[in-house]
Parts: sequence; structure tokens; C-alpha cells
Amino acid sequence: MWSGVIIGVYMVSLLFLFLFSLGQLHLAWIYSRKKKRFAPVSAPTGFEPVVTIQLPVYNERYVVARLLNAVCALDYPREKLEIQILDDSTDDTTAIILELLQHLRAKQLDIKLLHRETRTGYKAGALDVGFQSARGEFIAIFDADFVPDPGFLKSTLPYFQHPRVGVVQTRWDHLNRNQSWLTRLQAFGLDAHFTIEQSARQAAGSFINFNGTCGIWRKPCIADAGGWQSDTLTEDLDLSYRAQLRGWQFEYLDSVKTPGELPVEMPAIKSQQYRWNKGGAETARKMLAKVWAAGLPFVKKWHATFHLLNSTLFFFLLLAALLSVPVLFIKATNPWLRPLFHLGSIFLIGFFSIAWFYWLSTRQHPLQFFRLFPGFLIMSMGLALHNALAVVEGWVGRQTPFVRTPKWGQAETTKPITSKGGKIRVTPLTLLEGALAIYFVWGVVLGFQLRDWGLLFFHVMLALGFGFVFFLSLKPVRYA
Repeated sequence: MWSGVIIGVYMVSLLFLFLFSLGQLHLAWIYSRKKKRFAPVSAPTGFEPVVTIQLPVYNERYVVARLLNAVCALDYPREKLEIQILDDSTDDTTAIILELLQHLRAKQLDIKLLHRETRTGYKAGALDVGFQSARGEFIAIFDADFVPDPGFLKSTLPYFQHPRVGVVQTRWDHLNRNQSWLTRLQAFGLDAHFTIEQSARQAAGSFINFNGTCGIWRKPCIADAGGWQSDTLTEDLDLSYRAQLRGWQFEYLDSVKTPGELPVEMPAIKSQQYRWNKGGAETARKMLAKVWAAGLPFVKKWHATFHLLNSTLFFFLLLAALLSVPVLFIKATNPWLRPLFHLGSIFLIGFFSIAWFYWLSTRQHPLQFFRLFPGFLIMSMGLALHNALAVVEGWVGRQTPFVRTPKWGQAETTKPITSKGGKIRVTPLTLLEGALAIYFVWGVVLGFQLRDWGLLFFHVMLALGFGFVFFLSLKPVRYA
């Protein structure tokens, strides 16, 4: 009986991973064959609407000066620009901002500091407070770790000449891409999202998402979609779907890059991944039925489904991984099931689909693919337990606070902030990741003992991944 349950759950998990990979394959095909290449749009003379810049800030002492200096250098008429600093800080960030404002206001800029004593609604709550008093027809949002180019507004605002365009999203670039192995792997994954996913979804007319920063909203679009809501940790994805279900159009500009800072420590990566994956599950729980109830083409619903279920991938990856070791015993003691497991080799198509997806995003630099793709897969597998738990919390509706990702003002030329004077924070989850590394080493040994090579590569990658994440989670780090 238990063998049947294990095989059934294992096959369902592989099926989900396979279907997800087919969705990514379709996006890659659209990108390679049908990707629209837009010429830059220029604005007619005199098209200079009032713009509100919103800067949500929470304990950002290391980067807030960099952010404010960049925003104040935007090439746009001063009388048409409003800057809102949405500050929920509890440290000395507020004092730093007040000192900066004494100099910046001398430049005849309309800068407002909106400080909240309590973080009601977290980032979504702060954005909503700013929205209520914003005087701009358009609202640009920059997180504290991003540095917009002076020409950002002039490159993006012309796309709003169509009255139903509700959002213009730009591509993320990375200030510290080559600072460490960890930052290279993160940049590799994010580049694929922006290069392939966002571009292909736009070319196919499918749902895309505002990425929380480096984009501009039309103010009536936010109001029409129901405003910022704090019932998910990904308020950006949630509002994006509500707006597009109301018929608003989104534009993604791959040619406009806005650089930001990547986390340089595993605990910081984990906190960011937790928020993204739990929030993605919360948004899927909230919006998936509404997507299928809408009068949309099937392909658009298909893409939207796997877009919303993106984080759920980690849950099924973890299930398949955990069950793959007992599957070795089941295969050895039930030879009659071997044809079923041979049929499972079709799922290799999924692996090659994902490989092609990431190959397309780096095809101009093929060596980069071979250097980074294996490491990216290994790290992703190592984060499966952490991210799967976040997904489960999202699906069951467990409420947790919005945990910010620490930023340190890092760039290519700065040294990583890890130091001998840092702290080691050992959690039960970290210990469990170490135990899983040992578990999958056992899976490798079993494969040799049973002369079953089918899962050997998978188990090696899992052992390396969990060992990698466990080791880096134990390194001394500083905490903001």
C-alpha cells in the first residue's frame, strides 16, 4: 500500500514539474520566434505630466543617501516632479533622511517625508498612504536598493500615450553582479526572468507583472484595480493581476535597465526568497479562480496559471526529491514496475526545456551559461526546503510579517560584507538542510549499491545543493 502511495505522489510531483517546464518551453519558443522588437517611443512636444516618485524605505541607513541622490538627479522639470519618501524606519534612517533633505530642498525639489510610527500593511500600506496624497498623474516606484538612470522618466513616460496602458515596467540590472559567486547566480536567474519571461509574455499578450520597483503606474489604474492591498507579501503581483483583469495593459521595456543591489549573504537571499515564494502562493490562492472565471483565451489562462504557481514548483520539487530515495528501494524490490519508471524518462524533456530557457537568456555569452547554469540549478535545489515551507504557509493562509532584505550599499568594487566579527544564526531549518544533504549523499550511495543510475545525477545535485545552502547559512554575517 505504502509503495503505491509513494509512487503516486512521486509521479504527480514529476507531472507538475513537467507541465511547468512545458510552460517555460512555450515562453522560450515565443521569445525565440515571435518576440516583438519595439522601437523606442518618443513623446510629443509638451508631454510632461506630473509624476510622483514613491520611495518605500524601512531601516535603509546604508543605501538611502544613494537612492535620494539618484532620484533627485532625474532629468525632468522640477515643477512637474513630486518625491515621496515613505519611511517606516525604526533606526537612524529617518535622521539621515532629515539631514539630506536640508540640502536637497535647496534644489527647489518637492520632497515630502511621510513617516509612519507603525508599519500597518507593510510596504503595501506605505504605498497606499502615499497614493492618497500623491499629486502626480503617474506614480514611479523605486525600492531603496535601486539607482535609476537620469533619463528614466523620459524613456518610459512616452509609452503612456495610449490611454489603457496602466504600467510600464523596466528591466532590473545589477550593481554588484560580479561581486561573488552568489551574486552571479542570482543575476543569472533574474536575467532569464526579465529577458525571456517578461518579453515573451508581453509578445503573447499574456499577463505580466510589475516587479515591485523600477516601474511607473498610471494613478487611475491603481484606483480602478482596488488600490494597494496588504493581504499578500507580493502586493506588486496581486495588483498587477487585478489591474489586467480590469483590462489595463502593461508594457515591459527590456531596453531600459535600472540597476539594483543583489543580496550577498545566504540568510538575506533566504529572506527575499521567502517573501517572493510565500507571496506568490498567497496571490495564487487569491487570484487563480478569478483568472479562470474571466473570459480569456486558454493559452493566456495557462500562462497565468503557471505564472501564479511559479513558487509552488518548489513544493513539488521537494516532494519528488524526498520520495526519490525510497523509490530506489521500490524499483529494486518490484521489477515488474520498471516499465513505469522507464516511462518516467519522458520527464527529461522538462530538464532540457529549462536548460533551453536559460540558454536563450545567455546565448550571446555561451560560456556564461555553462559556467552558471549548473550552479544555479544546484542552489535552486538547495533552497527547495526553505521555499517549499514558504509556499505551504502561503497556501494555508498563515500570516507573517514583511521581512525586508538587508542592503549594504554594495557594488562591483566593494568587498563582501561578511566578516569575522559577524554572528552565526543556527535555526532548526538550517540543521534540517544539513540533514537533507546527508540524506541525498545516502541516495547516491544507494544508487551505486543497487546499480541504479537513473537518479544518480539528481541525487548528486541535491546533496550539493543542500550542502551548499547549509554551509553558507552557517557563515558569520552581519545583520542590518
